[in-house]
Amino acid sequence: MNKRFICLWFRYLLTDWLTLKRPELKEVPFVFAASVHNRVVVTAANSLAEAQGAFKGMALADAKAIAKSLEVVPHIEGQEEKLLIALGEWCIRYSPQVAVDLPDGLILDISGCAHLWGGERGYLKEMLTRLISKGYHVRGALADTVGAAWAIAHLGKVKPIIEPGGQAEALLDLPPAALRLEPLVLDRLHKLGFYTIRSFISTQRSALRRRFGQDFLLRIDQALGYEDEPLTLLQPAESYLERLPCLEPIRTRTGIGIAIKTLLECLCERLYKDGKGILVAILKCYRLDGEIIQIQIGSSRASSHVARLYQLFELKIELIRPKLGIELFMLEAHKVGDTDSEQEYLWQPEGCGLADKSLSALLDTLANKIGADKIHRYLPQERHWPEKSLKLASSLKEPPATSWREDRPRPSLLLPKPVSIHVSSILPDNPPMFFIYKGVRHVVKKADDAERIERPWWEDKGQHRDYYVVEDEEGRRYWIFRSGHYHDERSGWYLHGFFS
Repeated sequence: MNKRFICLWFRYLLTDWLTLKRPELKEVPFVFAASVHNRVVVTAANSLAEAQGAFKGMALADAKAIAKSLEVVPHIEGQEEKLLIALGEWCIRYSPQVAVDLPDGLILDISGCAHLWGGERGYLKEMLTRLISKGYHVRGALADTVGAAWAIAHLGKVKPIIEPGGQAEALLDLPPAALRLEPLVLDRLHKLGFYTIRSFISTQRSALRRRFGQDFLLRIDQALGYEDEPLTLLQPAESYLERLPCLEPIRTRTGIGIAIKTLLECLCERLYKDGKGILVAILKCYRLDGEIIQIQIGSSRASSHVARLYQLFELKIELIRPKLGIELFMLEAHKVGDTDSEQEYLWQPEGCGLADKSLSALLDTLANKIGADKIHRYLPQERHWPEKSLKLASSLKEPPATSWREDRPRPSLLLPKPVSIHVSSILPDNPPMFFIYKGVRHVVKKADDAERIERPWWEDKGQHRDYYVVEDEEGRRYWIFRSGHYHDERSGWYLHGFFS
């Protein structure tokens, strides 16, 4: 089998990564900069900065002089390699042989893989589309050699897929830089008038060796396929996956349950030894008719407890339709986490809140019945506006950065956006006599004094809010506010929450 390689080039690797972390930079020209030999130089620039004339390798002072409103970010040492390793591990789904090509690329040995995606064109398109959808600018090329794939990905202008044996012809009209040569060699080639590979490829090898060295010939041979190019492949993290082939097709609920228990026992034994537990597990059932049925469970706390995990799967066994029968079961711990020490748990007091395992078990049951997206946990955060003073917790264990406010009453149900209401009041600074919400008139019987919340000083100028807790004739309590002063034409009344 002929070798086939894909080169992926992430032209804006660092800047794309930072833009994903800080979306506000999407419309801002910015660069990374670092001190190199007592000079501060640009180490990476986004496309907007490049459009204004700021490029990698340029002195930062020159870049600032050329590019207007340029934002500068300190360079993070080693970040490129970390990003490429993460992207490379993601690409292992397409090929088990992936190598990092510093500073901004990946090399994949895809020999024997492309047919799984309907051919090389569909294979490359699928890979590039997925990476672009993640927010990365990426170019890719496919050829018989690493050197040819690299050259086409970085400098090719026509087709990204080079037919088997076609690398020599594809390289001829490219500049010498396509051979990954040293800057000193490239400068020497340009001075001699060699602006394309075609201009020197037929020159006697002895003459090329004398002028440019043995490494020059090695790069040519690697690109053309005369010399192998060794790759340092990424070693993927061990996957927690168990397979259970069936001698006879499984058609009953009992048989499916036994298969799930068997897989869980094997998987949880491995996880327990590694101090890990399941957060998300995926079961795939391969039927005789070629269909694959998939169900998924999630746990709010990493667990390797077989009985507990089986209870979660049991809620979804009815979704598995075996029809002619299932011939293969595969169970994967899609997401794992460190488990709590059982020894430490013994010393925790009863009723320990979020640390109570019975609470996490209840949440797991509810989440797998009605969907994890229906259950939320909120944490307080330091913000002036009430609708911004809380955030979604990423997990059951995430600690709050600050404490909930207790000095003033807060509604049990806070609307994400205040709703405009019609109000009538006796005096401008008094609470209303009544208000109309969704066409219903509510007469106010009781009201607390106003609580003023000012707009954050660092934001653009705006109006303050005067909040009131009011109670209507039926005993229902509401949180309403007036924005700004009564005499201000922009002033208005809003409903923001309900008390239980």
